[in-house]
Amino acid sequence: MNERYTSSAEKPKLKVAIYARVSTEEQTTENQIPALQEFVDRAGWKVVKVYSEEASAWRAGRQKELKKLLTQASYHDYDIILVWSLDRLTRQGIGSIMQLVSTFKNYGCRVVSLQESWTQQGDGMMDDLLYAIFAWVAKFESERRSERIKAAIARKKARGEPIGRLKGAKDVKKRKRTGYLLRYADRRK
Repeated sequence: MNERYTSSAEKPKLKVAIYARVSTEEQTTENQIPALQEFVDRAGWKVVKVYSEEASAWRAGRQKELKKLLTQASYHDYDIILVWSLDRLTRQGIGSIMQLVSTFKNYGCRVVSLQESWTQQGDGMMDDLLYAIFAWVAKFESERRSERIKAAIARKKARGEPIGRLKGAKDVKKRKRTGYLLRYADRRK
């Protein structure tokens, strides 16, 4: 930031991109975005764009909004990338989070997390270590959840119970016309 500004009224507001992500369609980013917006307002920053998506952080290529965010950040459109928590960016481990944070840093953006307050302090000597620890925890938590789901499926199989959607079950809410539904519709034409 340029030191020639003398009062806070003269300083330009930091430009913020909010990135909100949930893993499943049953969840909603509407729980994250208002809290992130409130944080921005308290800090005196300016939200330039909100990126919101429902996509797994495990499957490569699924996070289309994150790709858009990276592209816009490369044009130096943002000073800060604000997330609910670091695991919203990725759960793929230390290498992935370090690569993302480093890429954003190269684009002139700082990654700030609402839940991990140490990211709000700015550049510290311990940041790389803390990013690595939080990335490891996120990956570990995700793997444990996966193990519990696999154990539940194995238990159901052993009991002879049906796994997955029951035959003849109807959707409670209308499905989105994305992904496999669109590809299936295209094949039928």
